[in-house]
Amino acid sequence: MFQQAFKNIDDVLWKDAGCTSELDYTEQSSWLLFLKYLDSLEHDKATEAELEGKKYAFILDPAYRWAKWAAPKTKGGEIDHNKAQTGDDLRDFVNLKLFPYLHGFKQRASGPNTIEYKIGEIFGEISNRIQSGYNLREIIDHVDELRFGSQKEKHELSHLYEAKIKNMGNAGRNGGEYYTPRPLIRAIVKVVAPRIGEKIYDGAAGSAGFLCEAFEYLKSHGKLTTKDLTTLQSRTFYGKEKKSLAYVIGIMNMILHGIEAPNIIHTNTLAENLADIQDKDRYDVVLANPPFGGKERKEVQQNFPIRTGETAFLFLQHFIKILKAGGRGGIVIKNTFLSNTDNASVSLRKLLLESCNLHTVLDCPGGTFLGAGVKTVVLFFDKGAPTRKVWFYQLDPGRNMGKTNPLNDADLAEFIKLQASRASATGAVAEEGPVTKNSWNLDIRSLSPAEVDLSVKNPDGGEEITHRSPQAIMDEIAALDAESADVLKSIKALL
Repeated sequence: MFQQAFKNIDDVLWKDAGCTSELDYTEQSSWLLFLKYLDSLEHDKATEAELEGKKYAFILDPAYRWAKWAAPKTKGGEIDHNKAQTGDDLRDFVNLKLFPYLHGFKQRASGPNTIEYKIGEIFGEISNRIQSGYNLREIIDHVDELRFGSQKEKHELSHLYEAKIKNMGNAGRNGGEYYTPRPLIRAIVKVVAPRIGEKIYDGAAGSAGFLCEAFEYLKSHGKLTTKDLTTLQSRTFYGKEKKSLAYVIGIMNMILHGIEAPNIIHTNTLAENLADIQDKDRYDVVLANPPFGGKERKEVQQNFPIRTGETAFLFLQHFIKILKAGGRGGIVIKNTFLSNTDNASVSLRKLLLESCNLHTVLDCPGGTFLGAGVKTVVLFFDKGAPTRKVWFYQLDPGRNMGKTNPLNDADLAEFIKLQASRASATGAVAEEGPVTKNSWNLDIRSLSPAEVDLSVKNPDGGEEITHRSPQAIMDEIAALDAESADVLKSIKALL
């Protein structure tokens, strides 16, 4: 039923003049889903309060509750179309009254980690793009079919929403910024192995995939007490996100996974000066796929000891700094980081190897990230002791990957199993890893101190030579063309 409702919503959005892409579909679905979820949450809390003989103070005023403006019902439980607004009346109410009212919660909230603050943030960052009030009425009717009552329903909705984010990621270059393949995220989480009571952080949260998967991982490990569940809800997951759409999607994604008031801040992480980070600001675990290929302004670069325009390199410095001593990281980055000879790359590799134990590098094949023409690696490291040896694992699914053959959990099973064989009961990782046709160890003392070249060179197969598929080349050309078009558009706007 839920799947059909999602399809019906997209079908209506497709025919509306204000929505032109999967990004728009996901954004518009998100704010409506959020309000429907908020209505369900409020009713659950009101019922709980009633059972305890208390009175619940509703967050929203009566006129702005879902049951009043969006889905007034008859006694039989059907939408009362005599009371439900539609057409221009509905569109004008949403644009001129509902959104300004909800945005006002940001100023009225008691703090940034409250649901009230999140309401204000969300409705200050996005707008209603659905131009036809009749389309909006039809979409609301479909959204009203969705239920958040049971854990099973929430679980199904979270999977459908993840599928929507994936479709958005596949739709184009910009959408892909928000999507990291979930099998890869799950593998990273399993290797880093967060524990209840640890603070987990993603400073480039995007759609919050890392935080959601870490939540699922911790929920599934052992019987949790009420105290554990409270800890997971309020004192475990933290994120920052610069882009408005990703921020909204990330919050909605975490809510659908069961985190009521996500600790995600809408901010530019890189605007924070590294020198200002104190012990109280640090985290036990960092999981992230920072954006790569971006070029940060000079004033942003001033916040970092190793100055570079490459966004991912600035993020890596931030992650190293913000980890506690003994903290653990799992970070996705371009594979060129391992071998680039420019001063910033060499300096950053030295910083990583000297301040952290880079115990594992997972080399991902081309096509891991759909629509991206670059190869990536995952860096696994513990902060506090220098690196002596690095274990490399070269992932080889045995097929060309793409939209019809994406990365799956089975592809990563051997890597996870081999990596687990290195871990002790305390979580410490053995200095050397198993040697197979796809994995080997590298002694840091064998490297030239001038370059510390960490290139992926499998001794069983010689130096890696990557031949990209024609489709991968075409995807990169398309991405570059889109980037050029954006630049030209910006130049024309200035003229």
